[in-house]
Amino acid sequence: MPSLTRHPATPCDAVSAIEAEATRQGPRLLLLAYRVRRGPGDLAIPPLAAPARADGLWKHTCFEAFVRAPGSRAYFEFNLAPSCEWAAYGFSGYREGVAALDIPPPLIVWRPTPQGWELTTDLDLAGLDELPAGGAWEVSLTAVVEEAQGRTSYWALAHPPARPDFHADAGFALTLPGPTPT
Repeated sequence: MPSLTRHPATPCDAVSAIEAEATRQGPRLLLLAYRVRRGPGDLAIPPLAAPARADGLWKHTCFEAFVRAPGSRAYFEFNLAPSCEWAAYGFSGYREGVAALDIPPPLIVWRPTPQGWELTTDLDLAGLDELPAGGAWEVSLTAVVEEAQGRTSYWALAHPPARPDFHADAGFALTLPGPTPT
């Protein structure tokens, strides 16, 4: 399972490591898993809520995936909170043309582990025709970590050179091949 790296400009005591995994299950189902290793500080975890769409999840502890077709300027952003709230957006280009996506609500599972916490979900992307059902997808896996005292850190598979920016091309560091024909 690949490790996310913390952006060096954003210290964090609550989390010592985050591993993230994305797997395709069939042509349009994306399975996500994030494993968070506890640090000496306290993590701010949003309270459990009814599973529902919500905006602004990235302002607090939140796990994210960005997905696009190789070579495409358009991409999709999925926000998944430990509260079980979620959001899905489509972009026509880098931070351009944002629109809420109509996807089936994902089932988010947040649970403690002996080392910290784990968030898992599956995203049904059947309605997103811009993603090739049989072709590869480029993926960026990220996390926003809010500590109890309010400090925020940003974690990703890869960061652009300057400030944290999950929308940057540098983050699309994982390529998922198309499903294997049966």
